[in-house]
Amino acid sequence: MNLNVTEEAANWYKEELELNDETSIRFFVRYGGVGGLQPGLSLAIKEEDSSEPIAKDKVNQITFFIEADDEWYFDGHSLTVQYDEKRQEPEFIYE
Repeated sequence: MNLNVTEEAANWYKEELELNDETSIRFFVRYGGVGGLQPGLSLAIKEEDSSEPIAKDKVNQITFFIEADDEWYFDGHSLTVQYDEKRQEPEFIYE
């Protein structure tokens, strides 16, 4: 599994969440939400240090990662996080 966060998406997180350099952001599975890979579930984020990452990407001094205990959600897919200009927010692309 791979994680790719575009520079535009990373900048959005940094500005919207007022992140400092060297912050770590975890993508994790939560119940509910719209547009997830698995029915009834979606991805959320939280500021946290990684312990067992299965995928990691560092962009503009921010480390984005996914922990091993959420690997089941991706079912062999990789994740690209890009910025959606029209909606002015990040968009998750599963490949």
